[in-house]
Amino acid sequence: MRIETKIGKLKMNRLTKLTSILLVVFYATTQAQAQDTTSIPQKTGVYPTDLIVQSVNGTENMEFIVIDVTYEPGGINRRHFHPAAVTFYVISGTPVFQEEGKEPITLKPGESLLIPAGTTHSHWNPSKTEGVRWLEFIVAEKGKVKSIRKP
Repeated sequence: MRIETKIGKLKMNRLTKLTSILLVVFYATTQAQAQDTTSIPQKTGVYPTDLIVQSVNGTENMEFIVIDVTYEPGGINRRHFHPAAVTFYVISGTPVFQEEGKEPITLKPGESLLIPAGTTHSHWNPSKTEGVRWLEFIVAEKGKVKSIRKP
């Protein structure tokens, strides 16, 4: 009986160790996948069109930019920030904006929102049937990236 008990315990120890190893491997794999956001597109269903890109009079390195942005139903621009402040003016639809650490807000046509430079945020169109359209107004240094992705 003693030998059978020892063999049974030995098998259970091996099974426990194997299960523990598999759980660690599974956890590490899911964590790596959860942190790898590079495979997810920054924007889905988002179509920006530059309307104005011109130098700011009296400056050597500043430009004024106006962008006409449309979102398909369900369109999203995931977490990102801008090196310059951006003012959004909604033309149609009801987009949702969320600054990091704050509750999401829904804007209606005719409403605007200022996102300060460097503020991490996201925005999306929650509608499944209607598009969204807004204008973005930016004054920034020439050659600066308009939007920088955040993981």
